Amino acid sequence: MLKIVKQLHINKIDIAYICYTMDIAFSKYQGTGNDFIILNNIDGSYNELSIEQIQKLCDRKFGIGSDGLILINTSDTSDFFMDFFNPDGSKSFCGNGARCAVQFVHEHKIIKNNEVYFDAIDGAHYALVCGADVKLEMAIESIPAKVKLESFNVGDVYYMDTGSPHLVVYANDLSSLETSSVKKIGQEIRYSEAYEAQGINVNFVHIKDSGDISIATYERGVENETLSCGTGATACALVHALKEELKSGSINMNSKGGDLKVTFERQDTGIYTSVYLIGPATSIYHGNIRL
Repeated sequence: MLKIVKQLHINKIDIAYICYTMDIAFSKYQGTGNDFIILNNIDGSYNELSIEQIQKLCDRKFGIGSDGLILINTSDTSDFFMDFFNPDGSKSFCGNGARCAVQFVHEHKIIKNNEVYFDAIDGAHYALVCGADVKLEMAIESIPAKVKLESFNVGDVYYMDTGSPHLVVYANDLSSLETSSVKKIGQEIRYSEAYEAQGINVNFVHIKDSGDISIATYERGVENETLSCGTGATACALVHALKEELKSGSINMNSKGGDLKVTFERQDTGIYTSVYLIGPATSIYHGNIRL
């Protein structure tokens, strides 16, 4: 913190006031095009960071720019606590953000082992650093449920919570995955009467002839399409496993920012276990900014 004292001369009276600026040392990481600001807050330096400051840091015109901000906080029960903020300041769990956070603590020697245990808003997680890739165990909150979307000309739709709430929308053709369609339809669904209050992430899925799965995601909190979404890729993979009656396996998910892999097992009850999100997490740059 830097204290600045200034003098105002108003109506022949000198008035002193104090304002504060904050010097922030940050890192920028990305996971398949999902980019994040990461702050090492183990010593509590950024405990007073406000929602307005978080919004400014995430702003791509007036700040650093990102799909979210992550505070690496201390935890009494695990290696660290990942506090994730969307660009609008709201909180959620983020799969790609979590993988980037794990890579960050590993590369900065906050945790010296390849195996990492951390807490997040959705509970406890285990992760393994495998070179440039991070294998993240997901905390699955629900079984896929088929839902109806009135007034929307889309294919089958499923709801699933994979740490954040998702709709998986089957697209009739690849044109539905174009940015203009993702933004338009995704925003209309997100702000429809059923989902406006709590918000929803909307994933568009297209199954190619080869069996490859292409996805595109409109994310709440970002309120735009992102190049990738880890919790969304997980939801899409598990819905696909349900539709294809797969008991276990590994599914490759093709997002616009790169490829992710989801492995899983499905119990007779329909509950998914041993769900892992696997993909790259890479440092982009490090810097300092004053707020």
